[in-house]
Amino acid sequence: MTELTGAPRTYVLVDGENIDATLGMSILGHRPASEERPRWDRLLQFVERAWGQPARGLFFLVANGDLPMPFVQALVAIGYRPIPLRGAPGEKVVDIAIQRTLAEIGRRDGDVMLVSHDGDFLPQIEQLCGTRRVGVIGFSEFRNHGLGQLSNRGVEMFDLEYDVKAFTVKLPRVRVIPIDEFDPAEFL
Repeated sequence: MTELTGAPRTYVLVDGENIDATLGMSILGHRPASEERPRWDRLLQFVERAWGQPARGLFFLVANGDLPMPFVQALVAIGYRPIPLRGAPGEKVVDIAIQRTLAEIGRRDGDVMLVSHDGDFLPQIEQLCGTRRVGVIGFSEFRNHGLGQLSNRGVEMFDLEYDVKAFTVKLPRVRVIPIDEFDPAEFL
């Protein structure tokens, strides 16, 4: 990851809970094994290459019990700032923290890349449209419809597997395939 010495920069806000739940429950149907998890360093590298500026990774996670230290240490080692959060039962602490962070970014210089499928961030993302570069990364077929509609306002959409190439294994996803990309060998 490139050292941040000033603007311009991209803030990469990772909704770890949302990505992990979507991957495990909706795509794999089980808790992801180590080799099925995203390679988070590839995400930061992708954002820096795609937008040509340094990326600051903020990784939001729920820590109501013990802090998952091996994971937190791995995030720090690859350049993320882990943000472990706790709150009252049922309180969506990650969503609240990301909403507050998006609002704060609106008062600063910098672009933003949200890594989530969650429509709870729609008002904050809409506020940033037109004042800076904004992107959303996730699994395209699970992206909140409202977030997807923001592409009409210049928000760039990226797929975590196909665009970012954050996985070392092919995920068992069902997606609409552009005919130019169709390979019948994949299905036989």
